[in-house]
Amino acid sequence: MMNKDLSYTRNIGIMAHIDAGKTTTTERILFYTGITHRIGEVDDGAATMDWMVQEQERGITITSAATTTYWNFNNNDYKINIIDTPGHVDFTVEVERSLRVLDGAIAIFCAVGGVEPQSETVWRQADKYGIPRIAFVNKMDRTGADFFNVVKQIREKLGATPVPIQIPIGAEESFEGVVDLIEQRAIVWKEDDALGIKYDYIDIPGDLKDAADEWRDKLIEVVCEADDDLLEKFLEDKGSITEEDLIRATRKATLRRAIIPVLCGAAFKNKGVQRLLNAISAFLPSPYDIGNVEGKNPRNDQKIERSPDPDEPLAALAFKIATDPFVGRLAFLRIYSGTIESGMNVYNPRTDKKERITRLYQMHANKQNPKNKIEAGDICAAVGLKELATGDTLCDIKKPIYLESMSFPEPVIGMAIEPKVQADITKLGVALGKLSEEDPTFQVKIDEESGQTIISGMGELHLDVLTDRLKREFSLECNKGTPQVAYKEAIDSVVTYREVFKKQTGGKGRFAEILVELSPADKGIKGLQFIDEVKGGNIPREFIPSVEKGFKEAMRNGVLAGFPLNSLKVILKDGSYHPVDSDSISFEIAAKQAFKEAMRKAKVKLLEPIMSAEVVTPEEYVGDVIADFNRRRGKVEGMETKAGARVIKAKVPLAEKFGYVTILRTLTSGRATSTMEFSHYEEVPPEIAQDVIEKIKGLKAFV
Repeated sequence: MMNKDLSYTRNIGIMAHIDAGKTTTTERILFYTGITHRIGEVDDGAATMDWMVQEQERGITITSAATTTYWNFNNNDYKINIIDTPGHVDFTVEVERSLRVLDGAIAIFCAVGGVEPQSETVWRQADKYGIPRIAFVNKMDRTGADFFNVVKQIREKLGATPVPIQIPIGAEESFEGVVDLIEQRAIVWKEDDALGIKYDYIDIPGDLKDAADEWRDKLIEVVCEADDDLLEKFLEDKGSITEEDLIRATRKATLRRAIIPVLCGAAFKNKGVQRLLNAISAFLPSPYDIGNVEGKNPRNDQKIERSPDPDEPLAALAFKIATDPFVGRLAFLRIYSGTIESGMNVYNPRTDKKERITRLYQMHANKQNPKNKIEAGDICAAVGLKELATGDTLCDIKKPIYLESMSFPEPVIGMAIEPKVQADITKLGVALGKLSEEDPTFQVKIDEESGQTIISGMGELHLDVLTDRLKREFSLECNKGTPQVAYKEAIDSVVTYREVFKKQTGGKGRFAEILVELSPADKGIKGLQFIDEVKGGNIPREFIPSVEKGFKEAMRNGVLAGFPLNSLKVILKDGSYHPVDSDSISFEIAAKQAFKEAMRKAKVKLLEPIMSAEVVTPEEYVGDVIADFNRRRGKVEGMETKAGARVIKAKVPLAEKFGYVTILRTLTSGRATSTMEFSHYEEVPPEIAQDVIEKIKGLKAFV
């Protein structure tokens, strides 16, 4: 039975560090809500949400899969749209774009590992979008499980206010249930029920009574701050606080992001997931709680709002593009206002074009359920949108709105690729185009010097999975070059240059003259900072955009080793034109030539990506790991003790990290683990810059 009221809709994501049990928890949610009739396991490659072959083989989530399910809580049917996001740092774009369209999230933590590096990354991403969260401490049945230590880490490492609404009964092998601090009773799962559907309510065990009272008091004290009525009751008579009072106040505090309610369980052993579904329904926001979405009118840049109402003008955001083998190009949409119908025309402000939606689907992992219309507050997939890109807005042509798009990190690693069979060159171009449409952090370009196709991404695993997809989905066997760091170039001085472009070819000639000043862009500005200071019409207005376009395109290939410039300030000071021979193309060419010549005169530096690395190692290998970091031009930033091991944090150039996992295994007899994510770009030390440039030029010569 479906409830039409939007207050019973939850758009949620599941986020966590790799191996915390996200996909396993999602599988249990699908099972208990009746979407699946058997429980799929990540370990045996049968998980519903991990439907890509690569996901099943590697046991990791790569694409964020969307699914819709229903759960009955307090006699109300809740519609839950779930997006299962990856935990591996190479697929950070999937997390980013999912969080952009979610209303609430479940952060899953391993009861043994606690707050791990990627937990911190996704937490920061959720903070950026202001998403209310609940936490689920999973794997309580594992050796070394410590619920209260994880709560402490959430407070200390993430700077959040975690408030347990449950405490565990037992841990490790003796984990058998939870004490519900709101209901003031215990829930124990029956050992003879492998599916975890049956459980008993019992009185709180005597040895946990004091702890339960203590944590319930802490819960009441914290949520009272968000609810004046409850505070009054608390001060008058603590015993008069009802279950409903506490649920209402906890919900209020969660929506304000003042607290993070914490639950626990063991998803793999089917313990605690039904209670998690209750908490999703009780505490996470509906589209109504999130309120109006803000955007701009593309025609006058004025701020406008849309409310989550099916009768309002349409406003939807495309948060993912996927290629489905059966229906073709699927666009995943979050509908913020209005109603979208199959067969209707929608307007894309970015392209300034109308497009027609041929079909609409409600998604269940990679299966589609056709729908005629989808209303505000919902998530769906549409077919027929040919020019739509990730982050685009779809709206009503008469009432246009442009929603804030998404920002994606720049790729940090590149690799040359070519088909094994020369006849497949066109096929490769089409396939790479489809993959880069799906994933904004995957970029494809042709190297101007060598003519090679260079693919770029977020890490070795990212490129590995994408080339594997070329083989499986597009039947393309490819030769791959050595992975290369995606360096960047930057100007480090101010240079003024005059370029005169003249060409006579018997007929109409070409002429353009420009005087420009090139310098580093102002702080915080990315891309081209273009300033027009031309006076007295020395260059006609219509040619100025061509100068800007020329510099923008020229920035893609720097003069040191052909790497792009992240930012550049160009001041167009003066110039001249010919009434017959001057045109837009002449000024564009003049700008490109001015860039090359001016950059040769300027001081230019090479920048390299620096990674934040974290290694968890037994004590006896700490010295070896640190010595190895020093050899790799790394800077160790700190060390801490966690679960009997040492955690070493460092900043290391990506160029020094290729194949690091294998070396770390050798150094520590396979007992250490490492994670790495992009931090920032930094200048390559001048003493090694020339060697790096020579090496890059040598690499570009072959695949």
